[in-house]
Amino acid sequence: MSLRTTKTDTSPRWTRHLAPLLLAWLLAAVWGSVVQTQWNLRALVNLGVNIAATERASVTLQDLISFAPVYAGILAAGWLLALPVALLLARRWPVWRSPLLAVAAGAGMVAAVRTVDMVAPMPVFIDATRHLPGLLAMSAGAVVAGLLYALLTTANGAGQKHLR
Repeated sequence: MSLRTTKTDTSPRWTRHLAPLLLAWLLAAVWGSVVQTQWNLRALVNLGVNIAATERASVTLQDLISFAPVYAGILAAGWLLALPVALLLARRWPVWRSPLLAVAAGAGMVAAVRTVDMVAPMPVFIDATRHLPGLLAMSAGAVVAGLLYALLTTANGAGQKHLR
């Protein structure tokens, strides 16, 4: 007999996932927006344009307001398919849950960006993703966000079935 009481989470499963998912999505959107802004500013500096630190900060803030919501939508489209697949695979291989969600978040981002590039009138919608280094820099944010989602949903009990 144990004197220790355990608190059980009686909230619906989707609510245990929603806040961590929104937090991860916000992280990925902010990361991607900042990366693409700095990528573009670096390209201008390479062309000889002098950009003061205050102007860098101002442009970054402006892109967080204007570009990040657009990028968040693109990201959501990729995650809408990728994360449920990862969660289904994690049921089969629970020990791989975190890596599966991290990879799925990154792959979903890349797939969504490449899909937008196919339908956008310009060669690429997000210049930072034109070449592999920029694409990897932006997808790194999605990977970290996927890992954050995995850790937060495991910590709050959503993914602990395999741990008991």
